[in-house]
Amino acid sequence: MAGLISFMNGTVGRVLRIVLGLVLLWLGLMGPMKGSTGGVIVAIVGLVPLIMGIWGRCMMQFLFGGAKS
Repeated sequence: MAGLISFMNGTVGRVLRIVLGLVLLWLGLMGPMKGSTGGVIVAIVGLVPLIMGIWGRCMMQFLFGGAKS
């Protein structure tokens, strides 16, 4: 698990999370789910990887007790 957390905190992992967050936001707000309740939920869920990618921390780091700088 530590290897995955290290990868996700690296540059490639951060970029992947930011891209995933942007894709989910697009799907929820402007894509095929536009205007539906499900689209809003998908957009809100997309904020998590986007914010965590910008912040530079992986959510698994906190969930699995590896919250080291």
